[in-house]
Amino acid sequence: MHADIEAFLAHLQVERRMSAHTLDAYRRDLTALARWTGDAARGELRALQGDDLRAFVAAGHRGGLSPKSLQRRLSACRSFYQWLLRHGHIAANPAAGVRGPKAPRNLPQVLDVDEATQLVEVPVDAPLGLRDRALLELFYSSGLRLSELVGLRWRDLDLDGGLVMVTGKGSRQRSVPVGTHARQALAAWRAESAATADAPVFPGRGGGPITSRAVQLRMRVLAQRQGLFKRVHPHLLRHSFASHVLESSGDLRGVQELLGHADIATTQIYTHLDFQHLAKVYDAAHPRAKRRKTTD
Repeated sequence: MHADIEAFLAHLQVERRMSAHTLDAYRRDLTALARWTGDAARGELRALQGDDLRAFVAAGHRGGLSPKSLQRRLSACRSFYQWLLRHGHIAANPAAGVRGPKAPRNLPQVLDVDEATQLVEVPVDAPLGLRDRALLELFYSSGLRLSELVGLRWRDLDLDGGLVMVTGKGSRQRSVPVGTHARQALAAWRAESAATADAPVFPGRGGGPITSRAVQLRMRVLAQRQGLFKRVHPHLLRHSFASHVLESSGDLRGVQELLGHADIATTQIYTHLDFQHLAKVYDAAHPRAKRRKTTD
């Protein structure tokens, strides 16, 4: 791999503490850039200009990449060249003025309040019932990412104070409230498991933390048992948490803090979900909102 790319990836891993998943995506995108640069005889990576990067994006488009994939590829290029610029290797960032194709922004699916309640209230007398109830209640109560939930230790939870400390993307820590129902479910689960402070809240086989895949599969089974036939997955409860809090409070900044988003633009997608809810209320309630049926 190109030496500049290797050094940049090392920077992301060591200094930025980027997740392995994101690091792999950057590696794939920048390797594709280096390969394209060589195949197209464009010279060195440091010598590329804006038109070269536009040609790179166009080549990816012709190769069948989706607009979302091209935007991600271009984002990796911007970060890479910004790093080269900061270290004095280039005079300007050639990717700064390059725009990728617009991708349709699909709004995340959410559960309504009744569906979310139906999902989390699994019977506690079933096998693993206390664990499942605690897991689902915590997901919905605090809007955690899957990686944050599986990495929890009991020492991270303050059940008396109703708080959980999590480490999110970029190793950023945040404290998130834990609701009454989740606290009760977690207390019951801890009493049954007799876990120590250093033990995983949700252990898997061998005593280590449960795997992300195990949680995904378990949620799918539990949703069917509870009579929900939507595609239920961990992020669906995070989306539902954010949408319901925003719908009730209207506090976008507060939701940003709760979710651990570095950029409020990431959180703003939930304002569109909230608007959809308001539009449905309006259509159902306003006397002149309903369209008249036409007759031929």
